[in-house]
Amino acid sequence: MDGGRPMQAVLLGPGVKDRKVLSFKRDALKEKDTVSGLIRSIVATSSPAQRSAFHVLDLAKVVDLFRAWCSALPGVRPYYAVKCNPEQALVGALAALGAGFDCASRAEIEAVLALGVQPRSIVYANPCKPEPHLEYAAEVGVNLTTYDSAEEVAKIKRCHPNCELLLRLKGPDGGKAKVDLGIKYGALADEVVPLLRAAQRAGLNVAGVSFHVGTGASCIDVYRGAIESARAAFDAANALGMPPMRILDIGGGFTAGATFDEATAVINDALAQYFGDLPCLEVIGEPGRYFAEKAFTLAARVIGKRTRGEGREYWIDDGVYGSLNCILMDYYVPRPRPLATPRPGEKTHTSTVFGPTCDSLDTVVTGYQLPEISVGDWLIFDNMGAYTTAAGSKFNGFDTSDIKIYVAYSS
Repeated sequence: MDGGRPMQAVLLGPGVKDRKVLSFKRDALKEKDTVSGLIRSIVATSSPAQRSAFHVLDLAKVVDLFRAWCSALPGVRPYYAVKCNPEQALVGALAALGAGFDCASRAEIEAVLALGVQPRSIVYANPCKPEPHLEYAAEVGVNLTTYDSAEEVAKIKRCHPNCELLLRLKGPDGGKAKVDLGIKYGALADEVVPLLRAAQRAGLNVAGVSFHVGTGASCIDVYRGAIESARAAFDAANALGMPPMRILDIGGGFTAGATFDEATAVINDALAQYFGDLPCLEVIGEPGRYFAEKAFTLAARVIGKRTRGEGREYWIDDGVYGSLNCILMDYYVPRPRPLATPRPGEKTHTSTVFGPTCDSLDTVVTGYQLPEISVGDWLIFDNMGAYTTAAGSKFNGFDTSDIKIYVAYSS
């Protein structure tokens, strides 16, 4: 990151400008070592009472990822999925960069509006909404939501009759997604016309179509099938004499890296093939983990140890009931590394790492090779921003909200 205008906008943006922001130098060849250096500095300057698990959020990574999104999908505005990680500095940074927001509840809408985001930059992307939440959306002017049932149309008509709709389609089968949202949401092909007619009869405007192929889809061509199905829904609405649709929401589930590059190539080609004749189409996406995952690093302190022969067992002050719940919820594969620099040729031991609660399910890794570690040492977990602190609990009195987040930016 070169400290240019996007970074300046982020540092002056909502959720960031009133926070203490640390700066550190990034070494592109030794990026993990760079983050470790900042974490060592934080640990060294903390009082003993403050030495407990914490996260580091690197805002420069968010800026870099936003640039990469705009370059790869130049016609697709990202609407960040707040459920992935609602940290205010992250949401505020994305707002400053020009993102919109995918909110799924009243609390998420409130949090985004509190940062100065305009209601028109929010899509209420929950196909089945509690009535009080829907009434709140009407009060504050969030006027775009998703639906996939006739019952939801009736509810929206009662609670928010001025709301525009996005018909949520079930993603095509065969995407081999890690998390298949089609199990829970999305209209089937033979339900599209009846659902369009339901909205038409209710006098509600269907502004467009949305879909979600699932998280971590390994068969990238599933996007082509989803976009083809979306165009069929556009044509069906036109055949029913409905006002022309203008919005296509291509969902989320994106992961930064090579898979993202492969997916965007398919998406861009499919958009040109199926929607090239609609130059005024507004295309949006709902990335969550794409922006959050790689921007956060977790440091956890070793609070206990047991030696059994050549094996080692360690307890740390975060676990699967805390921010490491992503192990169970999101298929995260932890690869902890010691904060201390390993010595050349240092012996490793087959190790188990437990979280702090009294539940044996609270196990972070087993059979994992680590060098000898002492109580009071630290383990580092990379790529810890997606579905971590957002889904933690207070089980056994260990409160995820007590885990501090240090906001920083690398240059």
